Amino acid sequence: MGNPKPSKKVRLVLSPEAQKYVGENATVATRRMAAGGALPLEPIELATVLYALLHDPDAEVKERAHQSLAGLPEAVLDIVLTGPSHPVLLAFMAHIHREDGSICERIALNQATSDETIAFLATLPQRRLVDIISNNQSRLMRNEAIVEALGENPLTGRAVIERILTFLGVSPEIGDEDSDDELGREDALSEEDAEAAIMALLGDDTGHLAKHLAAEGAEKIEDEELMGSLFNAVQKMGVMQKIKLARNGGKEARSLLIRDRNKVVSTSVIQSPKITESEVIAIAQNRSVTDDVLRIVSNNREWTRNYKIKLALTTNPKSPQPTAIKFLNYLQDRDLKNIMKSRDVPSVISSHARRLLQKKGKI
Repeated sequence: MGNPKPSKKVRLVLSPEAQKYVGENATVATRRMAAGGALPLEPIELATVLYALLHDPDAEVKERAHQSLAGLPEAVLDIVLTGPSHPVLLAFMAHIHREDGSICERIALNQATSDETIAFLATLPQRRLVDIISNNQSRLMRNEAIVEALGENPLTGRAVIERILTFLGVSPEIGDEDSDDELGREDALSEEDAEAAIMALLGDDTGHLAKHLAAEGAEKIEDEELMGSLFNAVQKMGVMQKIKLARNGGKEARSLLIRDRNKVVSTSVIQSPKITESEVIAIAQNRSVTDDVLRIVSNNREWTRNYKIKLALTTNPKSPQPTAIKFLNYLQDRDLKNIMKSRDVPSVISSHARRLLQKKGKI
């Protein structure tokens, strides 16, 4: 990703002393000297002057300024990263130092950093950075781009997703062995209220699509054109709208959202207060869902009392192997034999099924 472009609304305010190096009256020689970074200015103002010189018409000035900003001494850099620096300066530093975890973490903790920069940092493959950003409830609640970025970051784990959903007030922290499957069900909207809420989300004045996305009917929609319209409507939603739809929508809405690439969205589906056991079975069988979703299913004691769910978790290649191995012990011999012969499960699972049958003397 390239360096961020300065906003047209951005105005860098400099002291009269600093303006001597970047103002209209500064000569090229003066600007080139200033771009070297050896200026009698406080750290933040020095860095701000260098940032301004990045946009100088003289190529040599721009190059020198870039090198100076990228190589600020640690004592100066720390003040710039943690102090009241201009948001565009912090954005620039985040981009040029995106592989340096220490620098990115300090930028993420700085209240002067813009939400747009935080959303960029949330995309980076740095676990501590993901944890820092996901702990800032106020930013998550006011900027859905941050939630979206965290949900698509491979390093965003289940604990972080749970924290995000809890901060957003979408779901209680559930999914462990002590969870109550009924938590939050009393807060679910009725189908009629859900339809009205979805109409508002979609801007669907006729209610044509909202009616289907709110429905809990058991019959699957066979109309391909209608399904295509529903899919397109959901894809156009922002991540926060999808999370609301996952909680208050109906069966068709959940079937579309469980496949969403954003882990926060798909997790909010499995934690919907309206989800049914038959849907959980289908999700456990679905090979396109994330392993985070399957972990939540496998850790819910109520759901895993169902034999079909245990079998689905065992045969789904996306299930964590310890989970699949655990549930092998509860399967009937005929299913163990099928798994033993199956090429659709990992070899460690089929081998374990064979060992269980050998212990029983069944093969």
